[in-house]
Amino acid sequence: MKSLRALIVDDELPARKKLLMLLKGEPDVEVVAEASNGVDAIAAVEEHRPDVIFLDIQMPGMNGFEVVDALEHKDRTLVVFVTAYDEHAVKAFEVHALDYLLKPFDRTRLRNCLERIRAERRTDTSKLNELLAEFRPREYLNRVVVKTRGRVLLLKIDEVDWIETAANYLELHAGKQSYLLRETLNSLDEKLDPRQFVRVHRSSIVNLDRIQELQSWSHGDFIVLLKDGTKLRMSRRYKQNLADIWGERGL
Repeated sequence: MKSLRALIVDDELPARKKLLMLLKGEPDVEVVAEASNGVDAIAAVEEHRPDVIFLDIQMPGMNGFEVVDALEHKDRTLVVFVTAYDEHAVKAFEVHALDYLLKPFDRTRLRNCLERIRAERRTDTSKLNELLAEFRPREYLNRVVVKTRGRVLLLKIDEVDWIETAANYLELHAGKQSYLLRETLNSLDEKLDPRQFVRVHRSSIVNLDRIQELQSWSHGDFIVLLKDGTKLRMSRRYKQNLADIWGERGL
């Protein structure tokens, strides 16, 4: 079996150093990157595509569960949660998680964890989605990781005014800024709260809170005028989407 590519994520440097030292003693494990926060962790996953992430739970900004939610390739990346807190989460991990490491842990405990990881790779199955569904279910996307000018940013989805297709990307417009996201419009549409975002055209989605008015255009189409003056075409194919939502709001 090929070497196990690992990513270490912990906001505490001593904890990262200890885990790195222990993993270096395993001949089939290669640590491809380290990260001290959630945003950098997501970027490292996209860049290095590790087989497993050793992921701290308690971190400022984004906790471990939020990092997993944001991962685009979580179905192909195994996760071992690392925690210093023996609380309710531990019992959930014992039943559902691939594994967890309770700080402080020793080499023996880590090797037991690695054996589980190796077995998981051989069977090519993962219990991570079961853990997330039971521990903290989420219905709709509330933040998205975007790239701009060589940086990776965490953008709250309610800050987005409207979204349009841009070649192989989506362009997310938020105020005076715009960001590129490598995803299809259909895929993103399924993740957005339909009470907040509505498809108005095959190439665009709009935040309902940004709409100022609708203007009749031609052949049953409309112009959607946003509060910042942006004009978007709404084809009659998607007119019912907006009519249903506005009806719910009593408009």
